[in-house]
Amino acid sequence: MLNPAQQRVIEALGRSGDRAALADDFGDRLRLGLTDGLAGVAAALDPSRPLWISKHALATVHTCEAHHQALDAAEFVWTVPTARGTVAHKAIELAVHWKGEPVPGDLVDEALARLVDQEDGLGQFVAGLGAADVAELRAIAVERVSKFQECFPPLKAAWIPVTESKARVELFDGALVLAAKTDLTLGRPGEKVIVDFKSGRVHAQHGDDLRFYALVETIRLAPPRKLASYELDSARLLVEDVKDTTLYAALRRTIEGIAAIIELRAGRQPRKRVGPVCRWCPILASCTEGQAERARADDDAADTDLRVEADAW
Repeated sequence: MLNPAQQRVIEALGRSGDRAALADDFGDRLRLGLTDGLAGVAAALDPSRPLWISKHALATVHTCEAHHQALDAAEFVWTVPTARGTVAHKAIELAVHWKGEPVPGDLVDEALARLVDQEDGLGQFVAGLGAADVAELRAIAVERVSKFQECFPPLKAAWIPVTESKARVELFDGALVLAAKTDLTLGRPGEKVIVDFKSGRVHAQHGDDLRFYALVETIRLAPPRKLASYELDSARLLVEDVKDTTLYAALRRTIEGIAAIIELRAGRQPRKRVGPVCRWCPILASCTEGQAERARADDDAADTDLRVEADAW
């Protein structure tokens, strides 16, 4: 028996009406659009050192080029907050294929053990954690897995569920690689539903991430049918049908983002765009624009607190 949240997922992701048919060569058209759109910067690419483009790279460069450049230069360091999503996703992957009743705590423990066995960067980080940090990481991951089980319907084998599915498209003799890794896909090629799981608020960027996945999937194989962002905290599902306009929007954003990344690596000065990302930007201490934005945001927050307090009285 499905609960209301699970039933809403079934209704939202099921077939609904006829979608506009896309030409059989639509993926080829998108590939050609990418190569033509990037022809002006392609000379800077080097097949011996391929440029990998992910949803994260596109998101950061479109948010603020200076922020993107700072993150690109910084060495990634695993922390409990950065590891929690990977641990939870690994546990959800196990849940999809688990025999018997999957218990969130058991799934997370097995995910942690398997990550340690891999002996990569994350595995070494988890293996080196103290008891308190392991408990914190486990608690956060168990919460996410529990919410997934509460909100999402049990995945039937007939739906062909695939978790952490990797896909890529190579351009310019392998000098440029578009790489995607989706949280969950359902269905066969041409009828796939791509799902991203989120904790916290749903942002417009999440839709852009999914459209990038759709672009890669269409060029690689065939257009997916639907894109969905599922916010676990509120059991909120945002769904978008995949149309030609969806894919052309992703094409334009991808071309603009890749061109900017190549130009920045060639020495162009980054363009700064202030916003919420300034709060955790690694160059905030030396960025006058970011500091001004943070001061303005803090003033706005203080004014809001005063208004709330006045209303309460």
